[in-house]
Amino acid sequence: MKRNGKLSNIYLFIVFIILYAPIFYLMYYSFNSGGSMHDFEGFTLEWYKEVFQDTRLLIIVLNTFVIALLSAAISTILGVLGALAIMYVRRRQVKNTLLTLNNVLIVSPDVIIGASFLILFTIIGIKLGFTSVLLSHIAFSVPIVVIMVLPKLQEMSPTLIDAARDLGASRWDVLSKVILPFITPGIFAGFFMALTYSLDDFAVTFFVTGNGFSTLSVEIYSRARQGISLSVNALSTLLFLFTIVLVIGYYFINQKGSRAKGMGVRK
Repeated sequence: MKRNGKLSNIYLFIVFIILYAPIFYLMYYSFNSGGSMHDFEGFTLEWYKEVFQDTRLLIIVLNTFVIALLSAAISTILGVLGALAIMYVRRRQVKNTLLTLNNVLIVSPDVIIGASFLILFTIIGIKLGFTSVLLSHIAFSVPIVVIMVLPKLQEMSPTLIDAARDLGASRWDVLSKVILPFITPGIFAGFFMALTYSLDDFAVTFFVTGNGFSTLSVEIYSRARQGISLSVNALSTLLFLFTIVLVIGYYFINQKGSRAKGMGVRK
């Protein structure tokens, strides 16, 4: 057993090295004064200053965060409603069908989703740009929110709702004062996951982005194709660090929800 445990730890260590080594390599050379990714000549913040002095890039950053926040907020609302609808569907066949359709969107290749949205927006006449990117991000974020909220709904005991109804609570009271407070950790988790996916998405965004509008992922790709520039390293590092902050925030919110639930059970 001990030997298997050591082998598992070694395997995980190797996997993490393979996954994170390129990222740390990129971050390391974002501080290189030499301007290349071969010889580290000295420490500098010049490339980070270049990022913050680039007006066009700052506008793209603003676009990215506006899209991410709007899509995460809207998809969270729609995802919660979708999770409630799936949870309280009486016919098992209909419920399984809805779950399958939701999961298919999660596992579908981004290239297929992006191409499908491109064709759809072209047919119905939606101009590629802010609106098309926002609608696309909402579409692929909603299933993620549903998956995050559904387990919390399944954990909730039906007796809570029955007790609230026995005390004279209306449907709105049951939803706003019983169900939503109970599934709040799942709602926050869904919001942060949707926000992270929107910030990091490239494939879908690449298909539905028009002239004059771009996001960070597409901009980084475009700059990387033009040649080696350590400003791309600096920009990628900042985006990676921000994503880590979001993940840590999700972790603490999830832990807080678990502790609150534990205290409620003890009482």
